[in-house]
Amino acid sequence: MYRPFLVTGGARYYYASPLVQLVIVAFVCFLCPGMFNALNGLGGGGQVDQTAADNANTALYTMFAVFGFFSGTIVNTFGIKASLSFGGLGYCVYVASFLSYSHTANDGFVVFAGALLGCCAGLLWGAQGTIMMSYPDEAAKGRYISIFWMIFNLGAVIGALIPLAQNLNNTASSTVSDGTYVGFIVLTFLGAVLAWCLVDAKHVVRDDGSHVILKKHPTVASELLGLWETITSEPFILLLFPMFFSSNWFYTYQFNAINGSYFNTRTRALNNIAYWTAQIVGAGALGWLLDLEIGGKPAAPRPTRARWAWAGMLAFTMVLWGGGWSFQSGFDRDTAIVAADWMSSGYGGPLVLYILYGVYDAAWQTFVYWLMGSLTNSGRKLANYAGFYKGIQSAGAAVMWRLDALKMSFRGEFFSSWFLLVGALVVALPVVLTKVKEHVPEADDIKFSGDDTSDSDTLDVAALESVKVHAK
Repeated sequence: MYRPFLVTGGARYYYASPLVQLVIVAFVCFLCPGMFNALNGLGGGGQVDQTAADNANTALYTMFAVFGFFSGTIVNTFGIKASLSFGGLGYCVYVASFLSYSHTANDGFVVFAGALLGCCAGLLWGAQGTIMMSYPDEAAKGRYISIFWMIFNLGAVIGALIPLAQNLNNTASSTVSDGTYVGFIVLTFLGAVLAWCLVDAKHVVRDDGSHVILKKHPTVASELLGLWETITSEPFILLLFPMFFSSNWFYTYQFNAINGSYFNTRTRALNNIAYWTAQIVGAGALGWLLDLEIGGKPAAPRPTRARWAWAGMLAFTMVLWGGGWSFQSGFDRDTAIVAADWMSSGYGGPLVLYILYGVYDAAWQTFVYWLMGSLTNSGRKLANYAGFYKGIQSAGAAVMWRLDALKMSFRGEFFSSWFLLVGALVVALPVVLTKVKEHVPEADDIKFSGDDTSDSDTLDVAALESVKVHAK
C-alpha cells in the first residue's frame, strides 16, 4: 500500500497516496457522471423531444438538492467507497431509462430514474468533494482539482465519441441509436464497481507524512449538528451560495437551447466532444495558474492568487457572455430553425463560442472548489462544504430545467444565466478579500471536529513508519 510503484523526477507514487486515490475517484467520475454529461450534452438526453429529459432532470436536481445538503453526513457515516459505488449505480439506471423510453415512451420510468439519480449523485459528489479538497496538501490543491477535472471531463469526451460514431452519416435531427445507450450503461456500471478499489481515508498518507483529518465513527446526529455549526461558526459561507446556485444553471441553456435545438444529431455529437475537451483545457489552465510556482515557490501569496482569479473570472464572464449575445440574438425558441450541420456555412463561429462556454464552465467549477479548499483542510468541514455546494447547485439546476420544460424563451435563459453569474461573483467578493489565508493551522481544523487528534481518523504508527521506510 505504501511501497512506491513509480518513482520519477523525485516524486514517489504509492497506492495509498492522495494523488493515486484522487485518480481512482476521477476515473469513477469519468465512467459515471462523465457518461451522464456526454448524454445530456447531446440535448434532450439524446431524444428529439426534450420534454422527457427536462422532466427527468427536474426530478433529478430536486432530489439532488435535498440529498446534496446531507451528502456530507451520509458519506461520513457510511464511508467514501460505499457512497461512490451506490452513487454510480444511479447513473446506470438513468441511462437505461432513456433506452426504455426510445421503445416505450414511458415517462414515469424516466422521471423515477431521474429522482433516483438525484439521490445517488448526491452521495457520489459528496464523497468526491471530500477527497478532492481534503486529501492534497495546501500547496497542491489547485493542481489536484485540475487533475480531477481533466480526467472527469475526458470521460465526457470519450462518451461523446460513441454517439458520433453511431450517427456519423446521420444528417437529420433524430434520437440516438440503442447502441449508444447500451455503451453508456456498461461504462456507468464499471464506474460503480471501480469505487471499491479505493482505500479507507485513515490509510491515506501525504508525501510529508501527514494524514487526512476526518472525524472518527461519526453519528448522524453529530454530522447534522456539523452542518449547523458550519453555518453558525462560519456565516461567510452563505456568501458563496449564489456561486453554488448559478454553477449548473447555464447547462440547460447550453445543452438544449444551443446544441439540442440549433444543430443536427451528428453535429451535436461533435460539439459535445469539443465542449468537454475544452473543459479539460480550462481546468488544467486554471489549476496550474492557481498553484503557479516560480523558482519552486508560489508566484504570489494565496490571498493574492484568489483575488487575481476572481478578477479573471469576472472579466471572462463579461466578455464571453457579451459575445454570446451576438449569437443568441439571431434566434429564439419560437424561431423556425433549420438544424445546422458541421458542413453548413458559418458553423465555425458557433463552434468557437460553444468551446469557450466549455472552458468557462471548467474555470468556474475549478475556482469554486479551490476557493472552498483554501478555507479549511478539515475533511469533515469540507464534506459539509461539498454538501452545501452540490445541494444548492442542484436546486438552481432543478429550477432551470423546469423553466425549460415550461418553454421559457432561449433569450430569457441566456440573460438569466449571465446575470446570475455576475451577481454571484460580486456577492462572493468579501470572502475572497478577507477569508482566504496563506495557511490554515491544523489546530483550527481539529477544533471544528470537536475533538483532539486522538479522536480523528488518524494513521496508525505502523503505517506511518511504512511510508518512511519506503520513502528512503
